[in-house]
Amino acid sequence: MSQPYYLQGSALNVRMNGIVGWLARHGLSLFGSAEMSVRGRKSGQMQRVPVNPHTHEGAQYLVSARGHSQWVRNMRVAGGGELRVGRRTRGFTAVEIADDEQKALVIRTYLERWGWEVKDYFQGITAKSSDAELLAACPDHPVFRITVEG
Repeated sequence: MSQPYYLQGSALNVRMNGIVGWLARHGLSLFGSAEMSVRGRKSGQMQRVPVNPHTHEGAQYLVSARGHSQWVRNMRVAGGGELRVGRRTRGFTAVEIADDEQKALVIRTYLERWGWEVKDYFQGITAKSSDAELLAACPDHPVFRITVEG
């Protein structure tokens, strides 16, 4: 059995994520980014990571461009977390969606919006890829439908 897909960030990526997270914490959202906090499944401590919340057909989603990352594993256990931009913190619940046509559509529209930023993590998949190519990529990129409180 092969390991789930995960692409670890380079030192530059980690540094840039730190800057984007810091900006979100201080009220500056870059193109809609936010800082997500999710409880660690082992430590119990809140773990923070910048994310690009994505809206598709009126619902909100979190897409893991890097694959089965630590925040994904934590989210599967925690079932939700918080999104923060500045002083505004909103709790949310999360449900992982299945690898199906709906998920492929969410990923396609995510790539239309965020492809310029995340293209390196999708192994050649773009918003213009075929439906079959997007479906084949679905298992490598977890997607959570989130319901924001309030």
